[in-house]
Amino acid sequence: MNKVLVFKSQDDKDPRVPLLPEEARKLCQLGCKVWVAAGLGSSLGISNEDYEAEGCDITSAPTEVLDEIDIVLSLGPPSPDMAAAYKAHHVHIGSLNAFQNGDQVREWQDRGFTTIALDFIPRTTIAQKMDVLSSQANLVGYSAVIVACYNLNKLAPMMMTPSGTIQPARFFILGAGVAGLQAIATARRLGARVDAYDPRPDVEEQVKSLGARFIQIKLGETGQTKDGYAKALKSDQIREQQIAMAEYCASSDVVITTAQVFGKKAPKLITREMIERMPHGSVIVDGAVESGGNVEGSIADGLVKVHGVTIIGYRNLACRVAHDASQMHSNNLVNFLSHFWVPDSQAFAFNPADEIIQASMVTHQGNIVSHRLNLH
Repeated sequence: MNKVLVFKSQDDKDPRVPLLPEEARKLCQLGCKVWVAAGLGSSLGISNEDYEAEGCDITSAPTEVLDEIDIVLSLGPPSPDMAAAYKAHHVHIGSLNAFQNGDQVREWQDRGFTTIALDFIPRTTIAQKMDVLSSQANLVGYSAVIVACYNLNKLAPMMMTPSGTIQPARFFILGAGVAGLQAIATARRLGARVDAYDPRPDVEEQVKSLGARFIQIKLGETGQTKDGYAKALKSDQIREQQIAMAEYCASSDVVITTAQVFGKKAPKLITREMIERMPHGSVIVDGAVESGGNVEGSIADGLVKVHGVTIIGYRNLACRVAHDASQMHSNNLVNFLSHFWVPDSQAFAFNPADEIIQASMVTHQGNIVSHRLNLH
C-alpha cells in the first residue's frame, strides 16, 4: 500500500488547496493511506474533520510522519524543511517551476529523492485530463478580464438607455493560448468588443469562433512546438509586431497580455511608448508577469499607473477563484495518480519509460533526468 501525504504550498498567499476532501476519498478508495497536513483546507473553509470523514488521517507535524510516507502531494515545490527531511524513496509531486528554480533542482538531485513536475505534463490526448497548466490557465484568462473590468472606468457592454447609448468597451487580447481564449470568451460574455492577436495563424479559427476579430500581422515564419506552445520570435519580428500592435493598443480600453514561451522569459510586447498612446483610464493586465512580463513597467503583484493607464501585474491570477482552481487541480492530480495505479500490487508505478513520466520527472535516483532542463 502506498502512503501519501498532502502538504500545503509554501506560498502563504496562495489560498488554493492541492487536494479537496472528495478527491482525497478517491485515493483512499484506490487503496492508498492518505495523510493530510492539519489546516490544509482552512483557506477555503474546509476543516480537518472534512478530510477525516473521507478516510484521511490528519498530522500537525508533516515532517515527523515522512518515514511512513512514499509520496508527497503539493501545489508547488517542496519547502526547504520538507526537502531536507526527504529520503531517497520519497516522491514529491507538484508544479515545480523548475526553469526558475535551478538551484533547488540541484539540491533535490543531491538529496536523491524523486520529483515529478505537474507543470511539465505533456500536451497529449492521454494527458489532457492531468494538464495542470491548461486548467489553471483557463482561470487566469477569466480572472484577468474580471480584474480589468474592476479597474476600468467604463462599462464592458453596450447599453441603450433613455440618457443615450453607451458604447461597449474595446478589449485587445495578446496571445490565443488557453488563457487568451478564455479571456476572449469572458470579455465577449460581458458584452465587450474584442480584438485578438497571436503569431500562430492556426488559432485564427478558434478566435473567430468566440466572436472576436483576429488581427493578422505578417511576420514571416512563425509557428508552435510539438506540444502546442508558441515558438519564440526573433528580435526583428518582435519589433514589427510592436509597431503593428501599437495602433490597436491606442484604440483599446483594455489590453490583456498572455504571451509566454515555454521554458523561456516572456517576450516584451507592450513598450512604454505604446502605453503613452493609450486612452486615459485604460487598463493593461500583464498575464505573463510571473515569467518576466509582457509589459514594460509592470510589477509583480503590483498595480501602477503610467500616463493615466493602470498596469496590473498580479501573479497567479487563478488564486482569485481559489475554490474552482483547487477543484481543477484536485481533479488533475487524481487523474494523474490514477493513471499510474497498479491494482494487483496496490501501489503506484512511475515507469521512467512512460511518455508522461519522461516529460514530467525532474530528478530521480540522484540525477536530473528531465530533458527539458539544461542544468548539468
